[in-house]
Amino acid sequence: MTKADLFKQKINGQNITVIGIGISNLPLIKYLTSAGANVTARDAHDAQWLGDNYKACEELGVKTILGDGYLDNITDNIIFKTPGMRYDIPQLAEAAERGAQITSEMETFFELCPSHIIAVTGSDGKTTTTTLIHEMLKRAGYKTWLGGNIGKPLLSEVGDMTESDYAVLELSSFQLHTMKYSPETAVITNLSPNHLDWHKDYDEYIEAKTNIFLHMSRDNKLILNADNDDSMALKSKVRSKLVTFSRKGNGDISLKDGAIVYNGRKILDISDIKIPGMHNVENYMAAIGAVDGLVDDDCIRDVARSFGGVAHRIELVRTLDGVRYYNSSIDSSPNRTINTLNVFDKKVIMIAGGKDKGIPYTDIGEPIADRVKTLILIGATAQKIEDALIATGRSGEVNIIRAATYPEAVRAAHDNAKDGDVVLLSPASTSFDMFRNFEERGNLFKELVNKL
Repeated sequence: MTKADLFKQKINGQNITVIGIGISNLPLIKYLTSAGANVTARDAHDAQWLGDNYKACEELGVKTILGDGYLDNITDNIIFKTPGMRYDIPQLAEAAERGAQITSEMETFFELCPSHIIAVTGSDGKTTTTTLIHEMLKRAGYKTWLGGNIGKPLLSEVGDMTESDYAVLELSSFQLHTMKYSPETAVITNLSPNHLDWHKDYDEYIEAKTNIFLHMSRDNKLILNADNDDSMALKSKVRSKLVTFSRKGNGDISLKDGAIVYNGRKILDISDIKIPGMHNVENYMAAIGAVDGLVDDDCIRDVARSFGGVAHRIELVRTLDGVRYYNSSIDSSPNRTINTLNVFDKKVIMIAGGKDKGIPYTDIGEPIADRVKTLILIGATAQKIEDALIATGRSGEVNIIRAATYPEAVRAAHDNAKDGDVVLLSPASTSFDMFRNFEERGNLFKELVNKL
């Protein structure tokens, strides 16, 4: 009998609370109810906002508690929290004190998964690196499962996984915050201040990220960015095998004469990489470190020549009247936007702004002055971004426009563009001031652009 079978037996007839009725938890709710659990789903939003997810709960016969007071009077002994909720809020702390088990979909997946697990975290580049690892393994003939903070939650699929499969996961600091398991292979792409509206401080954010390797054995493997000081500061805590990568030539995996080399062995000419930008060269280095010993170099080169990138990451939406429109809604931090701007060889028209994560925007000012000719600002971080540009003393070089809505922003971009221009959505902020997630934001941008 598998661990998943035993888990289903354990929860059959149990009263379980699931907090959050969103993308990551709806499959969990379905899985728990299919195992015979009595599920109560709680969410701060109302039924209209939850839409189809609420209707799905109704069809499953799940009790729902919504809106103000949705966390009141939790009496169940098993509580699955949404990744974006801290474990130490008063209601959960009180439940833990009386003996309730506080867990999450991802923690339970790690506990039950029979397959090899490769996981990726970091401040930037997680999604692309995770997808590259998945594509390389798939190209090499392995049965792979893509999930975590990307794709779909995998707990409901765990019964179909085998010991020879590979689960490839993108993990956020939220998911890692209380994690007591580590994968066989882990990647930290880089570290920089992020999500400081949620974490108490940068130190806590880094502590959450370290959980991806703290529970590793000596036979496991961690890949770190040798060019990132905050990543390399973790070396003293590493007990597993360590592989480093570096654009500057300081890692086990490095750049030499326009190629990625691993301990002197040429793997890949960077000219073969289809997706643009030196940050993506770093992503390939990290992915190569993760699949070394599993995937031959020909597979890696095949992926590099054919992989066109992930949705919402410098995604060409359309060309209209000689103007190229790119959707990079996944750019949820200043560093991501800086990397994206560096891809283009001309000044762009950029739409930016979103929810404030409490992180500094100082470093984005000069790249905007260098690479943006019209800046259309929207959302809660609009003033922070403009202030960063003003601080450079070069704000007069950029046409700054404020927009209240996305239709207004896209229209302003269109009106200011001429043949040969690039219009870029790169928010440098999360989407949660206006949208459920960055996918919804990017999809609206694409819809508006395609209606022009």
